[in-house]
Amino acid sequence: MKIIWLGHSGFRIEIADQILLLDPWLTGNPMFPETRRSEATDGVTHVLVSHGHGDHSADALAISEAAGAPIVGIYDLMSWWEATRGARVIGFNKGGTLRLGEVAVTMVNAVHSSSLESASGPVYTGGEAGYIIAGEGHVIYFSGDTDVMADMKIFHDLHAPDIGILAAGGHFTMDMKRAAYAAKTFFDFRTLIPCHYRTFPILEQSAEALKDALPEVEVIEPQVLEPIMI
Repeated sequence: MKIIWLGHSGFRIEIADQILLLDPWLTGNPMFPETRRSEATDGVTHVLVSHGHGDHSADALAISEAAGAPIVGIYDLMSWWEATRGARVIGFNKGGTLRLGEVAVTMVNAVHSSSLESASGPVYTGGEAGYIIAGEGHVIYFSGDTDVMADMKIFHDLHAPDIGILAAGGHFTMDMKRAAYAAKTFFDFRTLIPCHYRTFPILEQSAEALKDALPEVEVIEPQVLEPIMI
C-alpha cells in the first residue's frame, strides 16, 4: 500500500486494486506543486470527498471528469453535483459501506460543517464525514475535518483501524493535543499520519506534540508526493 500526501488534507492511496484520491485540493493549494499534478491523478479509480468546503472538494469534479472516475461522498452533495454538473457520482451516507473492487469504504460521522460558496452565498452540501477504508489486511481511519468525538470509540470497536489519518492543525479542526487525546483514548493505531496542518500560518506547523504524546505509535509527518509504504 502507498499513502501519498498531496498537501493539506489531500491523499492518494494506492490500496489493493484501487487508487483513491481523498479530498483532492490541488489548484491553489500552496503546498502542492501544480507541475506534478499528473503524479497525483494518474490512474485514479475513485475520488472520495469528506465534505463540501473548497479546500477539500475544489478539484473533485475536474479530476473525476478527466479520469472517468466517480466521485464518492455524502448523498446530498453527490446528488446536487449529478443534477447541476452532470457528474458521475456514488452517493451514500453515514454507516453505509461501499465495495470498491477489493476495498471496502465505510462512511462515518465527523463534527464540522459543510458548504460550498455560490454567487448567492453558502450552499449547504449535506453533513460532514470521515471514512474507514479496509484493504490489503489494513484498516485506515481518515477523519475528515473533525473535533474529538465519542463516536471514535464506535469506529475502533467496529473497525479496529491500525492506520490513522487525522486532521490536527487546530483552529478549524482538532489540534495536535486533541488529536493525540483522540488517538490515546479511542484507538490503537500502529501508524498515525497528521494532516490539515502546515498549509497556512494559522494552522499548526509541527507534529512534535503528537509524537511526544504517542511514543508507542509510529507518527509520520508526511511530505508532499513522497510515498509512505505500509
